[in-house]
Amino acid sequence: MSAQAVLEFWFSGPASRHWFNSTPAFDTVIRERFETTWQEARDGALSSWELTPAGALALVIVLDQFPLNMYRGRAESFSTEAQARTVAERAIERGFDRQLSGDRLAFLYLPFMHSESLADQDRSVALFTAAGLEKNLEFARGHRNIVRRFGRFPHRNRLLGRESSPEELEWLASSEAFNP
Repeated sequence: MSAQAVLEFWFSGPASRHWFNSTPAFDTVIRERFETTWQEARDGALSSWELTPAGALALVIVLDQFPLNMYRGRAESFSTEAQARTVAERAIERGFDRQLSGDRLAFLYLPFMHSESLADQDRSVALFTAAGLEKNLEFARGHRNIVRRFGRFPHRNRLLGRESSPEELEWLASSEAFNP
């Protein structure tokens, strides 16, 4: 699998309709087409992709987005988030983010929004603000508010074997809660 093949798939019309509104069928398509690629990325075999803006973006998508689909409802869905942030960080240091725009840039920045670190959440808001990605900024602020309040994403507790606090349980049962 090539970085270009990942990008062509992810940014195609059919795939883009499922970015934030996936279906079991779409999750299956990603698992069948890209699970081996994700395993290679997880194991460091695709690190050469980081040498170009498109390659780094593809690697971030493979490490950050694909496991959310392939392993939905399982702890593995978050297992390569830290690697995705590391790749995104290096891409930003190389100025690759200045060579991307719109949705492509947003996906480079998403690993910071997915982090349970408040510093990463602050970075996410700053990145989306500086890039003028208003539709993503609202979600970035929402994610940061959750991490600021709880120190983590309460919706992950069950999947990660963590005990929820009474405050988290109350929030999860409320209309205020959402599953970022």
